[in-house]
Amino acid sequence: MIDMPQFGYAFQNYDKTKHVRASIREKDISHKHSREIAVAIKGMSIEKAREFLENVIARKEAVPYRRYNMEVAHRSNIRDGFFAGRFPEKAAGEFLKLLDNLESNAEYKGMDLDRLRIVSAAVHKGTKLQRFQPRAMGRSSPKYDTLVHVELVAQEARGEE
Repeated sequence: MIDMPQFGYAFQNYDKTKHVRASIREKDISHKHSREIAVAIKGMSIEKAREFLENVIARKEAVPYRRYNMEVAHRSNIRDGFFAGRFPEKAAGEFLKLLDNLESNAEYKGMDLDRLRIVSAAVHKGTKLQRFQPRAMGRSSPKYDTLVHVELVAQEARGEE
């Protein structure tokens, strides 16, 4: 018998009536790119986040790199006053799928999609896949791939926007 992992959420004080959540687990995307995207979309509405991610994939708007910005080129099309940025297309595509899932979960709960705001975006490192890269003279070097967990939690905004 195989024990399947029991995943929880990092978001505390989850209320089923006010919040909606979605997650992807064990995805082969960069955890650094994912972290920067998560920081960028936190606080946005779902439509604004979707538009931002589509612009990133189309290379019209760069994701600001706040922590992992060593030797990252400056971009002129970045919001929030940051300069270093990139266009992480693979991670942005996975975030778009996750936003679709979050939106369908909210629709199922009967929430107003226009008033949803992303209140939590968490990225965690998952399983490390260890492999070996063949080298010259019969040697090999280790190669590690770190899988990623991404969690989004949205809340229906109360009052006028």
